Amino acid sequence: MKRIRIGGGAGYSGDRIEPAVELAEKGDIDYLVFECLAERTIALAQRARLADPEAGYDPLLEERMRAVLPLCAAKGIRIVTNMGAANPLAGAARIREIARSLNLPGIRVAAVLGDDVTDILRRGSYLDDGGLPLDRLGERLLSANAYLGAQPLVDALAQGADIVITGRAADPALVLAPLIHEFGWAMDDWQRLGQGTLVGHLLECAGQITGGYFADPGYKDVPGLARLGFPIGEVDEDGNVVISKVAGSGGRVSAATCKEQMLYEIHDPAAYLTPDVVADFSHVSMEEIGLDQVRISGATGHPRPPTLKVSVGYVDSYIGEGQMSYAGPGALARAKLALAIVEERLKLTGVQASEMRYELLGVNAMHGNQPGITPAEPYEVRIRVAGRTDSMREAVRIANEVESLYTCGPAAGGGATKSARDVVAVLSTLLPREAVAATVHMEES
Repeated sequence: MKRIRIGGGAGYSGDRIEPAVELAEKGDIDYLVFECLAERTIALAQRARLADPEAGYDPLLEERMRAVLPLCAAKGIRIVTNMGAANPLAGAARIREIARSLNLPGIRVAAVLGDDVTDILRRGSYLDDGGLPLDRLGERLLSANAYLGAQPLVDALAQGADIVITGRAADPALVLAPLIHEFGWAMDDWQRLGQGTLVGHLLECAGQITGGYFADPGYKDVPGLARLGFPIGEVDEDGNVVISKVAGSGGRVSAATCKEQMLYEIHDPAAYLTPDVVADFSHVSMEEIGLDQVRISGATGHPRPPTLKVSVGYVDSYIGEGQMSYAGPGALARAKLALAIVEERLKLTGVQASEMRYELLGVNAMHGNQPGITPAEPYEVRIRVAGRTDSMREAVRIANEVESLYTCGPAAGGGATKSARDVVAVLSTLLPREAVAATVHMEES
């Protein structure tokens, strides 16, 4: 039975690069997948593209490509990634230039376009996931990107692309597309598409399935996290997969790491909605078949939804924040006094904020003041004041009041920081599938 090996090279935009190089060098893989796009990431990328038409792709695209392209070209490893973010076309052009600079002629780079549906939303009357009209956002609307499925990525691979770069696509589709292309699965083979979607979901977060975001010393120990190895999925024609990693790399692959990743962000395990299939993971079985090797099978699927999810990015509000530290005897009392001073100052000066937080980091910042729990007296404590406002001016006023504690607050405060920024928020809506048209643009080095 034919098998292909896919490496999970990144789980988010700022992920480590060395594990992907290790996969290309030692993983004996056929495909290297970089999943680098979160909901908020693409909204920020759209803002960058508006400022510069040649920007908007992942900021680490060049560093990643320079690190892995020579190895992948030499070994025939194909790359699939969503590092195109808000500008896949510019990303593809940049990869072509990088390939030329590395003396790698003939590299074919396909940009998958069509996920940007901002103009469609601006022209229509649509409701968000809370039932409110999207046109209320007006000029605060930054981006609207539909989650593409695997089909345009499959088309790009069929056209001979060595590298496929897209913007917003469903995360599992980055892995599902190579499986469809290699095994010739039909786009209505719901069982195999469901199993392939499971494979994609397992690999999409890279190090999370090899022990990253899993370790809890004394309960779930993971060796070698400083040199964590990223996952490899060896997949057969029916979509059954063995998850492993490069031998000798850090981390751990176990049934437990795989179960945690399988349940991550899917809501209903029996009905995981994707553009390609409604996947059912409720009967999945996992078996540890060796050191850092887990065999996984049993997913299935049902016909895909008639609509596509759209991630909408917009400017929601502004945040003003200030911090300062107190240490030594009486640190907690001085920190509490500092917070009380700032709270009173914001009232006296009439700062307009819709939400305020006054926190003692390490004491009550995560869970607040819990009844019946008296924290130990800390030798050092850091205050944090943050407020949500409707204007940058008000946000700046909040931050300034914390900094003024240097000379107008308790003794021995230090290490003040302050910031004011806008908040890019995300909401969702649905579009009819036929309203979104994906295309493939090919570049060659």
